[in-house]
Amino acid sequence: MNSTRIIIFAKAPVPGFAKTRLIPALGAESAAQLAQRMLMHTLEQALLAGADEVELCATPSLQDDSWRGLALAPGIIQTEQGSGDLGERLARASSRAAAAGHNVLLVGTDCPALDAAAMQAAMQALKSRDSVLIPTFDGGYALLGFKTFHSTLFENIHWSTASVARETQDRIQALSWTLATLPMLHDIDEPDDLQWLPGWLT
Repeated sequence: MNSTRIIIFAKAPVPGFAKTRLIPALGAESAAQLAQRMLMHTLEQALLAGADEVELCATPSLQDDSWRGLALAPGIIQTEQGSGDLGERLARASSRAAAAGHNVLLVGTDCPALDAAAMQAAMQALKSRDSVLIPTFDGGYALLGFKTFHSTLFENIHWSTASVARETQDRIQALSWTLATLPMLHDIDEPDDLQWLPGWLT
């Protein structure tokens, strides 16, 4: 059975770069501080989920000054997203992990409800399915997992729109993969989403 790598995609939590759509409600500094809390929560939950490997795939590089002062737990693999649109960056990280023989779980840092239990449920789903998706109420997804990499999962997707999850499901169907769809969760992307932010993150 393949090992599992959870790959966390994250921007450096600096003002004006992270969670920019929340700036009108929170201001640039507070939006960045929230981004950092959400990032650290996602890393913590990924480690608690018990995956074989946890990777932080960052932009810019973790060697950049914008990451200074961020304390990462030991054992977290540190990589950089590199160039290209989101699809190209996701494909690059996924291909690398799959080539090393891992099941892949891709997650962002926008969904506080994506906890260790949800990630464990996704890992369990891959024991009997080819892929797993945790959709979000805004039409995207909080987690995409698969046993085998295929580039069409990430090509010509209309990122940051309400059709991302549906388009991804269409690609999975076209590959004739089996899919487990887990309960839908709330992302925190827009000011209206702040109602779903847990009190302990405020």
